[in-house]
Amino acid sequence: MQLFVRDLTVIDFSYLCPIRGMVGESWIVDVLLDGGLDDQNMVLDFSKVKRTIKDTIDDVADHRLLIPTACAEVRWQQQGDRVWMDFNSLKGSMHLACPSQAFALIPTEIIDFDSVNAFLQKALKEVLPDNVEGIALTLRNEIHDAPFYHYSHGLKKHNGNCQRIAHGHRSPINIFENGISAPKLDEYWAKRWQDIYLGTAEDVVAVDELTLSPQSTANDDSHYGFRYSAPQGDFQLAMPKKRCEIIPLDTTVELLADFIATSLVEMAPEHEYKVIAYEGIGKGAIAVKGAQA
Repeated sequence: MQLFVRDLTVIDFSYLCPIRGMVGESWIVDVLLDGGLDDQNMVLDFSKVKRTIKDTIDDVADHRLLIPTACAEVRWQQQGDRVWMDFNSLKGSMHLACPSQAFALIPTEIIDFDSVNAFLQKALKEVLPDNVEGIALTLRNEIHDAPFYHYSHGLKKHNGNCQRIAHGHRSPINIFENGISAPKLDEYWAKRWQDIYLGTAEDVVAVDELTLSPQSTANDDSHYGFRYSAPQGDFQLAMPKKRCEIIPLDTTVELLADFIATSLVEMAPEHEYKVIAYEGIGKGAIAVKGAQA
């Protein structure tokens, strides 16, 4: 007997890629279970599917930075609950020192659907009941009609897992200029924030104030340093300057939408702009600025 649930959950995360650097992503998860019927004549109660499977996936991968530990460009070490990580990519080197729950350490050379699928299935097999004989996951992107960007960030004021300094999203954007769809502006922002780290200005520190690993090659000429304390601990990150944009606000989706709209009005103050900015899949914020706002 088989049981399926489509759109079970969405994983919002970032991962390290030797070519693209740090990449924000949002993947939809579908699940298919094989097994015998239990004493309720079910493979697994749908409420348990949603609770057990979704919670496990969220716990081990959501709002984390996924590290391909078998990649030759990765160096990492853990002491207690803290992890130091150094990574070289074509976009520059990246260095972190964070609580362990900020990361998912995946034994693979590259982060992709297959490697993450295997990682999640291993975690799920440890929590599912004995009558569930097999589990298959489908990880997929949302199909977008609008341009989209991949960004990573951290929200130190957030009480939940958004406080982790390097997690991200794959997000579409829709901009209207004077009430008319403006696809060229959509494309401009999608290109501007492609594989970007959006840092908050008040979190920027000198690189030499960070306690990174001895293998770190970061310096103030090439990298921005970011550091903050949040309920989950002390978070530190050094990112190549060319892969960052510094925002004078927190990087919540509400303030990012406002930042985009304000930036557009500064260039054309006589116009009105409506910005629909997404944070991953199916959620986001709307900001309206300008002459008629």
